[in-house]
Amino acid sequence: MTTENIRTYDVIVIGAGPVGENVADRTSAAGLSTVIVESELVGGECSYWACEPSKALLRPALLRSDAVHVPGLDPAVGNPLDAEAVLAHRDRMSADWNDDGQVDWLKSAGIELLRGHGRLAGEREVSVETPDGDTVRLRARHAVAVATGSRAALPPLPGIDDLRPWTSREATSARKPPGSLAIVGGGVVGVEMATAWQALGSRVTLLAREAGLLPRMEPFAGELVTERLREAGADVRCGVSVVAAERIRDSQVRITLSDGGEVVADEILFATGRAPRSQDIGLDTVGLVPGEWLTTDDSLTVTAVPGNWLYAVGDVNRRALFTHQGKYQARIAGAVIGARARGEQLDTGRWAPHSGTADTEAVPGVVFTDPEIATVGLTVREAERTGRDVEVVDYELGRLAGAHQYRPDYRGRARILVDRERQVVVGATFAGPGVAELLYSATVAITAEVPVERLWHAVPAFPTISEVWLRLLETRRDS
Repeated sequence: MTTENIRTYDVIVIGAGPVGENVADRTSAAGLSTVIVESELVGGECSYWACEPSKALLRPALLRSDAVHVPGLDPAVGNPLDAEAVLAHRDRMSADWNDDGQVDWLKSAGIELLRGHGRLAGEREVSVETPDGDTVRLRARHAVAVATGSRAALPPLPGIDDLRPWTSREATSARKPPGSLAIVGGGVVGVEMATAWQALGSRVTLLAREAGLLPRMEPFAGELVTERLREAGADVRCGVSVVAAERIRDSQVRITLSDGGEVVADEILFATGRAPRSQDIGLDTVGLVPGEWLTTDDSLTVTAVPGNWLYAVGDVNRRALFTHQGKYQARIAGAVIGARARGEQLDTGRWAPHSGTADTEAVPGVVFTDPEIATVGLTVREAERTGRDVEVVDYELGRLAGAHQYRPDYRGRARILVDRERQVVVGATFAGPGVAELLYSATVAITAEVPVERLWHAVPAFPTISEVWLRLLETRRDS
């Protein structure tokens, strides 16, 4: 690049999803001139194709499931959902895929927006190809933050492009329920979309390669979700993989399975993981490999690039693929960029504002299925793999008075893991209706390393599901 016709800012952010927006907000608030580059909609995957639309599809299904069991309600609450009304609600929650409101917010925060495809072009330099074909050259005085997120990863299945498959984007933005839907993958996206579209009237077949659903979580979580999906009418098949698939009659997909079985569906959704959006962002110009995840330290600085100017924030660094974790990382990165710009020494202590320790110690996640699954910290499998000596404490949520107030036939389970040496909670999993709201208390307990004996003095209200904390402590004492 030459120095002419180059726009110079203190900070350049590539990607205007929630993560990039938060980085830009923090650096702008720190007095650093900031430009954010976006090739699609400001607000990113979460706002238009992931968190917001998926939860808009799921909320009516989960509410109906609870309402059906509440005494005194009109039995009509158990009738099929009005798919058109639910999809209209989904559209509103996705702002009808219009980002004017998000653009206005950027302006109010003093952040400049440049629409186009941004690529690194050497140290502290970015080239942006705009929608009208022009190229704008940017230079950063202090930092470039890559917040390009992740994309759906499709398996290497022969002829997959001819299938016109759904990914998570099509699954959350479809204009009507398909008559039948085959979902490949038993992880979070697979089970949430199975829950949503089955409730909206599709005949769902869920195909999972692993022995059970949600394989990264405690086994009882996947078992409960499997049970409820089958009760709702979904065909759940575990331990099978897709060996071939083809479009037939231009309207349906014929799927051949590893066990010799066959499935025919109107649409096929591959929910088989995520890949970084880094294949075409100029990584080679700074010595990195296009298409790979970007490795960072706890300050979100890319470790393989010298000079402490390149940051990778959110999904693209693979530390924790959640919007809330990406926004947490954005706050860390913004603080680090501001401190370095001011010439300050970074505080890298365990709970310092410049250190993203929550990415490894206490990552909360919720699966919005029936029942809900909420997890934070270690599972038993992870504790065993890392050599942690933990005590496993289980409690059936359906025994709580608060659970029966929620719904009389409440089914659910709670588990905490206690580090035997330090006597603190290091993992928690809750499975049951409404358990998502239990998660923050568990996250605080793990993050703050609250001694188990001290937790006896955190009194839960009666009758609520949060009383499970008391029952878990009693179960541990009595065992």
